[in-house]
Amino acid sequence: MNEIDNFRTEVAANIEGLGQDEEIQKLSTSWIRSAGKHKWSYNFSWMGRPAIQFPNDEWAIQEIIWEVQPDLIIETGIAHGGSLTFSASMLALLDMCDAINKNETINPKQSSRKVLGIDIDVRAHNRRAIEEHPMASRIDMIEGSSIDPEIVNRVTDIASGYENIIVCLDSNHTHEHVLAELQAYAPLTSLGSYCIVMDTVIEDMPSDGFPDRPWGVGNSPKTAVHKYVEGHSEFEIDRTIQHKLLITVAPDGYLKRVR
Repeated sequence: MNEIDNFRTEVAANIEGLGQDEEIQKLSTSWIRSAGKHKWSYNFSWMGRPAIQFPNDEWAIQEIIWEVQPDLIIETGIAHGGSLTFSASMLALLDMCDAINKNETINPKQSSRKVLGIDIDVRAHNRRAIEEHPMASRIDMIEGSSIDPEIVNRVTDIASGYENIIVCLDSNHTHEHVLAELQAYAPLTSLGSYCIVMDTVIEDMPSDGFPDRPWGVGNSPKTAVHKYVEGHSEFEIDRTIQHKLLITVAPDGYLKRVR
C-alpha cells in the first residue's frame, strides 16, 4: 500500500471512530442546539453573498463536487444567493482545471456547467445582487414553488440536457414539502452523485425550538428523508459525511445514489 492509500485508510478509521463515539456525537448535537439560539449559520458569506449554512457542510459539498464533477447543480431555496454563488464558483474551478489539463483558454461565459436555483420568492434586491455577481453567468434562477408540477417539469426538462447532476434541497422544511421535493428531484441525481437534504438537524433540536415555523420535531426534513429512503433502495444515507463533520445541519441528509 502506498503513502496516499495509507493516509486514506487512516482517515477512514478516524471517521469510523468518530461515528462510534457516542459522547462526541452528543456534544456536537448539544453545541448545535446552543449555537442555534444565536443564529450562528447567519454569520457567513461566500464571495460577498450571505450563505446561511454551516461552513462544515459547505466544505463537504465541495468534496462532493470534486468527486462527482457535475455539470449541473440543482438547488431549491435561494435566499441571499450565497449557496448558489458557492456552487457556481466550484463549477468555475472545475472549468479551470479542465482548461489546464487540456491546455486551453477559459471562457467563463461559454461554460456548459450551471447552477439552477428555484425559490418561491426571489426578492428583488437578492436577484439584482446575484445577477450582478461575477459568477452570474453560471447561475440560472426559476421563481415559483419547487413542488409546483409546472416548475418540476421545467427543471426536469433542463436536467435532461446534463449528465452529472447534484441536487440540494433547502427550501420549505416541512415533512410534506421535503418529501414532495425528494419525489420530484431525487430521481434527477446521477449515479454516484448525491441528493443533499439540508436542515435535517431540525429533528434533533428541542421540541419547542421552532414556535414561529410550520416545521419542527416529527415534521422535518429528516422524517421526510427516512420516509423516502424506505421505498427507494437506489439511495443510501452516507453517514460517513456527518461523522467526519460532527457539526452539520444535515445529519442523515447526504443521500448517495448507488444504483
